Amino acid sequence: MATPALSASNTKLKGIDPMTENFIKTKDGVNLYYKDWGKGQPIVFHHGWPLSSDDWDAQMLFFVQHGFRVIAHDRRGHGRSSQVSEGHDIAHYAADAAALTEHLNLKDAVHIGHSTGGGEAAAYVARHGKGRVAKLIMVAAIPPLMLKTATNPNGTPIEVFDGFRAALAANRAQFYMDVASGPFYGFNRPGAKVSQGSIQNWWRQGMIGSAKAHYDGIKAFSETDQTEDLKKIDVPTLVMHGDDDQVVPIAASAELSVKLLKKGTLKVYKGYPHGMLTTNADVLNADMLAFIKS
Repeated sequence: MATPALSASNTKLKGIDPMTENFIKTKDGVNLYYKDWGKGQPIVFHHGWPLSSDDWDAQMLFFVQHGFRVIAHDRRGHGRSSQVSEGHDIAHYAADAAALTEHLNLKDAVHIGHSTGGGEAAAYVARHGKGRVAKLIMVAAIPPLMLKTATNPNGTPIEVFDGFRAALAANRAQFYMDVASGPFYGFNRPGAKVSQGSIQNWWRQGMIGSAKAHYDGIKAFSETDQTEDLKKIDVPTLVMHGDDDQVVPIAASAELSVKLLKKGTLKVYKGYPHGMLTTNADVLNADMLAFIKS
């Protein structure tokens, strides 16, 4: 017997349309996909470029098993969220996070951001989080400013980011394979234990997203000065960074951020790479849990 064609009318279950469940629409019409598991104090995860909420699997499973409610969304243009043309900047990223927290009415929340997501989380807490946030954790995060300037001499030269844009435009699939196979997880270091699954999962997440969002996102994560955001944050903040981070070097990020935060604590991980949430999830998960409970 032939299976009926799938349609919106015959796939509805108890009044829920699977094509719209777990999405919210922002004020400017962007559909944001999110996950929301468990009960308890909420933890909101902000993913890095050019990935998705799937990059937090190891953390979400860990914390939901420790009695927390865990929430993660796909940034606009990333993962399963709308591939919109505009708004790929830190201000919109933070506003989108605010739309999600307001929709879910989250209070006493812990926000954890990795890389670009660390910039997004910091901007959200500084600009929108008053009264809703308990703590902030920034992991291998981009603030205060990645770009090398006259006042930020340890930053990364603009030519590096121009190279990212050129490589993305020329062959995004190969560029993403090269990033994941090399500097992101430190798999280019002598003696590194290479995980082909991690490489393929990174590539999968990246290729689901929008090429334009990722192209524009390079400017967002490299040229946004978040000095003032960091100065405004008044909740306890844990800054976690590997001293062998080849993507966001520690001297121009974590070591400066902690000096700008009112209640910042820096924890440095010897030899850990940018993608240490995957390569060293057991260590970082335990440290984040201890900070949240402290």
